[in-house]
Amino acid sequence: MSVNTPRRDEEGSVDDMMADEPDLAPTDDQSLSVDRAMRQQNEDDQATVTGVDGEEVEEQPAAASPIALTPIAPSTIANRYRELVEAEHDVTTSEDGSTDGVLRSAASPLESFPTLSGDSPSVQGSVVSSPGSSNILPSLALRPGLRGPTPSFRPFDRRFSSFGSPGTLSPRPSSPAFLAGHSRTLSVTSNLLLDSSETEASSPPWEVVRWTKLLKLDGLAFSESGRRNFGSPTCLAVSASIVLGTSKGVILVFDFNQNLKMIIGPGTKAVESGAVISLAISADHTTIAGGHANGSIFTWDTTRPSRPFLSIPHLPQLQPRSTDGHVPNTAITHLGFLGTRHTALVSADDRGMAFSHLATRGTGSLGRTVKTTRILGRYPDAPPPVGKTLKPSTVLAFQALPLGNVEVATDSMGLTAMLTPYLLVIVSTTPVAQTQHKCARPKEMTAHSAMTGCLAWFPAVRLKVPDPLTGSIVSKVKLVYCWSNVLTILEVEEEPAENKDKPPTLRFRPRNRWKCEEPIVAVQWLSRSVLTVLTITQRLIVLEDRTMRMTEAFDLIHKHIYHADLFSKQLHALVEQFDDEDPTMHGVVADAFYMSFKAYKGRLFLLGFTDVSLGALSNWADRLIALMESGDYVGAIRLATSYYTGDANKLTVGLPEDTALRHSMVIDKLMEIMGASLKHAFGQRTRHREGGDDKHLRELAQTCFIASHNAGKTDFLFDEMYEWYEEAGLEGIFLETLEPYIIDGSITAIPPAVVKALVTHFVSNGLETRLEDIICHMDTSTLDLDQVTTLCKTHGLYDALIYVWNQALNDYLTPFIDLLALLVPLMHNGDADSPVSVLENETRETNALKIFPYLSFILTGKTYPTGETIPDVIAQKAKAEIYWFLFSGKSISWPKGSSKRLLTQPGQSQEPSFPYLRMILNFDAPSFLSMLNEAFEDSFLNDSPEKQLAGGPGCDLPEEEMFGLTVDRQYITSILMEIMSPADFSTEDTIYLDMFVARNLPKYPQYLLFTGSTLTKVLLGLCRYPGDDLAEDAQLSAEYLLSVYHPPDLPDLIPRFKEAGFYRILKRIYKADKEYGKLTLTYFEDPNEREAIFDCIELCLRPHSGLTRRQVQDVHQVIKSHAGKLVQIDPVRAAQAIGTYAPELHSHILGSVSEQPYLQYTYLKTTLEPSTEVLNVRPNQQDLVEQYLQLMCRFEPSHVPEYVNKVQATNLRLEKLLPTMEETGVIDAAVILMAKEGQVREAMARLTRHLKTLESALHGLLTGTASPSQADLNPQESAEELVQALQNYTRVGVWLCQEQTKATRESGHARQRHKSNSKDELSPDEQLWLSLIESCVQITKRATSALQPPPPDDSTQAQLMNGESHHSSESVLVSLDTEKLITLVRSLVQSTFTALLSSTSTRTARSAADTDDIQPSAINTNLSFLRVLRTFLTRAAASSPNLADLRSVLSSIFAAYAYEESILGLSNRLLERSLFVSVSQAVQLRQRGWRPKGSTCEACGRRVWGPGVAGNVYEAWEDRQAAEESQRQARKQLTMSGDKAAGAHTERGKGKDYVWPGTDGPQGREKYYGNTNGDEKGKGKGKAVSPRLKQQDESTNDPNQQANASGHEGMQGPMVAKREQKLGPLVVLACRHIYHQACLDALEMKHEGAVSKGDEFGTKREYRCPIDR
Repeated sequence: MSVNTPRRDEEGSVDDMMADEPDLAPTDDQSLSVDRAMRQQNEDDQATVTGVDGEEVEEQPAAASPIALTPIAPSTIANRYRELVEAEHDVTTSEDGSTDGVLRSAASPLESFPTLSGDSPSVQGSVVSSPGSSNILPSLALRPGLRGPTPSFRPFDRRFSSFGSPGTLSPRPSSPAFLAGHSRTLSVTSNLLLDSSETEASSPPWEVVRWTKLLKLDGLAFSESGRRNFGSPTCLAVSASIVLGTSKGVILVFDFNQNLKMIIGPGTKAVESGAVISLAISADHTTIAGGHANGSIFTWDTTRPSRPFLSIPHLPQLQPRSTDGHVPNTAITHLGFLGTRHTALVSADDRGMAFSHLATRGTGSLGRTVKTTRILGRYPDAPPPVGKTLKPSTVLAFQALPLGNVEVATDSMGLTAMLTPYLLVIVSTTPVAQTQHKCARPKEMTAHSAMTGCLAWFPAVRLKVPDPLTGSIVSKVKLVYCWSNVLTILEVEEEPAENKDKPPTLRFRPRNRWKCEEPIVAVQWLSRSVLTVLTITQRLIVLEDRTMRMTEAFDLIHKHIYHADLFSKQLHALVEQFDDEDPTMHGVVADAFYMSFKAYKGRLFLLGFTDVSLGALSNWADRLIALMESGDYVGAIRLATSYYTGDANKLTVGLPEDTALRHSMVIDKLMEIMGASLKHAFGQRTRHREGGDDKHLRELAQTCFIASHNAGKTDFLFDEMYEWYEEAGLEGIFLETLEPYIIDGSITAIPPAVVKALVTHFVSNGLETRLEDIICHMDTSTLDLDQVTTLCKTHGLYDALIYVWNQALNDYLTPFIDLLALLVPLMHNGDADSPVSVLENETRETNALKIFPYLSFILTGKTYPTGETIPDVIAQKAKAEIYWFLFSGKSISWPKGSSKRLLTQPGQSQEPSFPYLRMILNFDAPSFLSMLNEAFEDSFLNDSPEKQLAGGPGCDLPEEEMFGLTVDRQYITSILMEIMSPADFSTEDTIYLDMFVARNLPKYPQYLLFTGSTLTKVLLGLCRYPGDDLAEDAQLSAEYLLSVYHPPDLPDLIPRFKEAGFYRILKRIYKADKEYGKLTLTYFEDPNEREAIFDCIELCLRPHSGLTRRQVQDVHQVIKSHAGKLVQIDPVRAAQAIGTYAPELHSHILGSVSEQPYLQYTYLKTTLEPSTEVLNVRPNQQDLVEQYLQLMCRFEPSHVPEYVNKVQATNLRLEKLLPTMEETGVIDAAVILMAKEGQVREAMARLTRHLKTLESALHGLLTGTASPSQADLNPQESAEELVQALQNYTRVGVWLCQEQTKATRESGHARQRHKSNSKDELSPDEQLWLSLIESCVQITKRATSALQPPPPDDSTQAQLMNGESHHSSESVLVSLDTEKLITLVRSLVQSTFTALLSSTSTRTARSAADTDDIQPSAINTNLSFLRVLRTFLTRAAASSPNLADLRSVLSSIFAAYAYEESILGLSNRLLERSLFVSVSQAVQLRQRGWRPKGSTCEACGRRVWGPGVAGNVYEAWEDRQAAEESQRQARKQLTMSGDKAAGAHTERGKGKDYVWPGTDGPQGREKYYGNTNGDEKGKGKGKAVSPRLKQQDESTNDPNQQANASGHEGMQGPMVAKREQKLGPLVVLACRHIYHQACLDALEMKHEGAVSKGDEFGTKREYRCPIDR
């Protein structure tokens, strides 16, 4: 095969490199015409580029249609085409369903590839039936009788033409219905059946990439014979040929007809060099290079493939290296040609080394010499650089820059990009190797992800359309590279050098970065603007270059893409040292995919384990055709609309970024699709009328409206689309779809026929309101006015009628007169003989009410009913005419010039003055005045100069307009007040006039003027409002009026204001007159602002308010008279206000709410407890505090003790408070109060009585003798509440005793008693303790016995046997948790004795703490606890001779010693301070531990901790922890059992602790604690182990169970420790040296002749460091 070498013409383009390749197979003209019409406009946007392998490719703006590689496939409407397909006798079907020979294909703008033979289209995950075996039902129906297609319509209409015409084969596979998930816009309406038995499957045609398997090629390369002869394919390269490298070192070359053109390698040294790992094809396609597994490289001239064109062997083995080259047995993983030369190559191997190879010219391979230069990496035997740690590396990705179709400086530099695990390196190899750019991997990489790397160049190309961003006609060189999941695009910019002989300076600028969800294993440029990315899970992602937008993503896992593990061996050590704390490292090295994923001329080539697949991007036309073929015409219209608007992925589907160009490409196709879709849809409906489902037609209408609106082709809707729906009788669907477009103003011009149908349809369906809204949004200039006005009057559409009159004729008076005419019969239909029906009256009234919004809109300059602004000139004329009509005062003839007068009272001979105004006011005065209130805000009524000029004598204006310009606010108001007299109008109407005047006078004082008497009448009218619903509006209006009018007879109006309830006005009057008493009274009377009374009190009574004493007394008097109401409003704020400004009124306020005690309590709480500080009760507050305590006992008894503690109760009367406290059960507060009064004994007696009362209730509950009210409750909850109450009151007693003991100790009585009194006599405070303890003990005894009843005696058993009922406590105890209750009851004694011990064991002499002489005799000389305990036991023995009765009590006492925290605190106080400090320091140091100096044993040199340590260290540590835990549990059990002997053994001695101060240094010592092998346990010197533990330790030390427990016996020096064995415990000395215990024992044996032993239990052993001796 002869091939032309690339030539550059004067403009820098590249000649056609495919001139000598086979032409495309013969093409079916009829099939070709379909696609040429669709793709003609795409060709102008293509640019010719040289592919990444040096081949010239047609560059597509996104992706041109790859039809040239897509064979004709059986259509889904196979019943239509089966005969034609079978008639093609010259095409035979193979066994696998594919067709041999050259298939006919549709033409494509890209005509570089001949048709591939033997391939078949397929869908992803499904199959398409082969010709002759399809049973697919037709998805598109015939449409006989329809009009023939026009030429412009034919490309899409031909899918729906008759079946009989020849040459109607569809050039693409159809779209199976069940693959709807693959389409974003699919709405297939047909059910299609597929037969998947004979066809290979690939993705449907509307996918971004359509895959085709090269079955003929697969049959040669992947068959069993092919693998046996050539080996399995291992790598792929694509240029003018498809080249496969195999595992046997053979290279297979196929053309694009899948014919095997040559087999390269057999019989040469290449097959002896191992598998072909990498391939490269020269720029002119004539030379192929292969890199082998042993490090050798061979190049082959395809015209003479029998022997290598060039051989580059690896370096010789076992010889000194004199030249550069690949190391033997290193796989050549990457290979590439430089520029257009056949003898310049670059290569990289899996050891991380890269080389450039330059061969001299000569005759044949023998006459050539190759110069190899290292450009990356280090040789394995090279010494490492000083001060650097070398990490294992490899070349993950590698590529030389290919040539583009324009000459740039980089073409001659031989740029090569290399990606390692750490760096991206770009090297120029010509004229000398030089690094141009380096960058580290990005920090955005996902931590611990798979290690992957890939890259791809795109060369500079000449553009036919300048770049929209830069304006340049030459694109920049780009490099995309990926580390793990981070993709970066790098642009190369050239800066020319000053010296033309020198190469330019290159600037590398990162432009975009994109982060994928998973690691990327391969990347390729599909075109200048489109990238394809392959991820580690074999997902294919399509990216747009500029925006980095992911346009498509789908799985290729079913393709079984070939991948190989090329890098993990080299990077094994790096991965093995994986560190969780280093996020930059990777946990695994991914396989290589780059040799299986190639792109060429907009196609993707995949090398799989069993086949080779070819993928082509579907352009926008392909997608539209595919959707139309599948019957999804709605989806096709939507997709075409998105293409037109630019919402779709333009670059991916081959559409340009330029909006105008894109519109010109898509608009014709969009219109054709809509026309074809309508024709098909209504043809289907004609043939299948019985279906009756028009939902799809409604969806089609909506879609066509959207498309036409976006494309600006609304004429299509009425010229063609409406005719289809009208002929089918479905114009309602069209009209309802049209409605929202009219409402939002998108469509305003509508033909008259459509308007008539619109009115008829909406009226017939009762949608008059919607119809009016539609007409009011239409452009009236396009309407037939006679038709529209007639229709509106006929159907009563007054809004639409008004809109048409206003907009079309600028007539604003005639619609007003039409509405006014409706009022005449309404105002005279009250007669009994009126023939008008009620329904007609209601209709007229509804329409007549529109007069008010209409007037409001027009008189404020807005269009009715849309609200748009009317032009000023037209608005002024309209307003003048309306005011003239209403306020001219006479009847008017209309139309102007006619003799017909408009009468409001047809039956009377004379019209009243202002007839039309009167009629409107009589109809609805409030609405008219409300409208007029808005009209008053318009500037038309101002006396502006423009208005005066327009109404001057020199202006030629009609009468009505002249008069209207003279109307102002004063004139209108005067006329209204004259007409609406009380004699003619009711109060319900005149009140609105009064409010109108009152509100407008303050707004327009310069335009309105009234007499005082008139305004006083207005005020009186406002006070006579007819209903409560108008009260607020009337008062607000009066306030407006009073803001500008000050009546002279204001005192006379105050009674009227009171009667009307105008409290705001009264407050303002009283405040202005400084009548504060009346002001306060008004606040009390105002029901709407009740809480404002407190602000009024603050205003009047605050300091420096300026009130006289008389005024203050008036305010006080009002407060007293309304005291109860004040507290009821808000007792908290009332207390705050009175307490702040009038505290002398407290008693009166409280007395006013004597019948509401809770309000009294809230009031007093706010008064007496405003904050948490201690209150000082003044004598004048004594009664308040006593009353507060009495109320608190009722409403918040739990707070009484806390409050009694805070308040100073020296002036409180106990005789008044105690009865209330006892009645309400607040005994604890009573006790506290009595104690504060000095009645300590009485308080204790009262407390013990209450404890007995609670105990009796508990006993009754437990024995079943409780009251009925208690018996109905939950026994468990009731019992727990009673026990909780006992605990609470016991704590009160403890507090009482502690306070008494503290007071006694502070007074010094205890010291005097010790000197004078007998030791057996108890002090008063001790007597209190004894009383409390005896009470608690008695309660505990009785409650415990009740909870543990004795077994029944003989009498009880006899009663049960005789059937007698025996009521006992057993029925109650069954439902109780007795163990929990017993524990709670016994805690009474424990807590009491604990408190006694804690209170009486404090040092008696403070000097003991102040002096430095701390003697044991000075600690706790108070023997109160022992005396109390002895007295208690003496009394108990006297009352209970049986000591067993006290056993439980004594157990509780001793349990308090054992477990209470306070007892432990007492023990700590008994220790010496210095000893405690020493122990604390020792514990801190022991917890901190010692850090060894190194990680190896000082004796044997083996690693003992850290990375690389051998042995099951963690398991041994776990065993040791478990053993120590078992020992702790055993000690705890011994302590609990009270075994003195065991306690003596387990008691901690005072020997040396873990760390001793001052032991750091040469003579540092250390004790060894614990043993992972179990031979030594415990901590501290002299610490023994119980016999049970010792026996356990001995069993653990069994030689059969423990390995190497005795260490290294017979060791002859440290080197003996290097034997492989499991070592025992470690010893860390104070000098921070670390040893194996066995090694240290061996050293001691060597130097001292014996090993130091611990005590008899082996719990501790001392060592000295051999190094520091």
